[in-house]
Amino acid sequence: MPPRTLLLVEDEETLAKAVAFSLEREGYKVARAADGVRGLELARELKPDLLILDLMLPKMDGLEVCRVLRRETAMPILMLTAKVDEVDKVVGLELGADDYITKPFSMRELLARVKAMLRREEMHQAAKESPSQTLRADGLELEPASRTVRVGGKAVALRPKEFDLLAFLMRNGGVVFTRDRLLEQVWGYDYAGDSRTVDVHVRWLREKIEDDPAKPSRLLTVRGVGYKLEA
Repeated sequence: MPPRTLLLVEDEETLAKAVAFSLEREGYKVARAADGVRGLELARELKPDLLILDLMLPKMDGLEVCRVLRRETAMPILMLTAKVDEVDKVVGLELGADDYITKPFSMRELLARVKAMLRREEMHQAAKESPSQTLRADGLELEPASRTVRVGGKAVALRPKEFDLLAFLMRNGGVVFTRDRLLEQVWGYDYAGDSRTVDVHVRWLREKIEDDPAKPSRLLTVRGVGYKLEA
């Protein structure tokens, strides 16, 4: 199997070199760009298996690059951010980033995120190529192969991770999962990640699958534990 191609868009030269070195040592082929305009050009040209995208970039910031690419492609996007404001992270997710990691980060954590995201993408592709049983629960219908969801017979559009989270919970109806367990099973992390990622996606899902998101009847919070989907 040829090496996976990653595109790193980062304007901090020292960090970019360190990240590229670590990724190449793991066997990945790494292309680099130091500004948003060039990063967008390379993303379109190379169609990488994964885009690692800094939030703060010259010429065009990472949020705008993410916004443009999400209209054109479903490539996995990992956002790098030095900002501690959760709003910036949520905006990145809303614009289509699959995940984010906050600077400073360890190379071990970055590599774990990259491997997890590539593994999930491989699973998505495998699901498309093999027929899967339709999942049903309380007015919800989910088709794994076509990655479509209907609520009360009406199609709803879900972001990739929203779909993955809903599919996992539907396959395990009635079972309560902690946030860390959901990060492991849905995001593929084998370590404790940022549980706010789960909370954000749960909130978005409720807006799309609940009759009243403020009083959910399908996707429930089990106080002090985590979440479950009513069987």
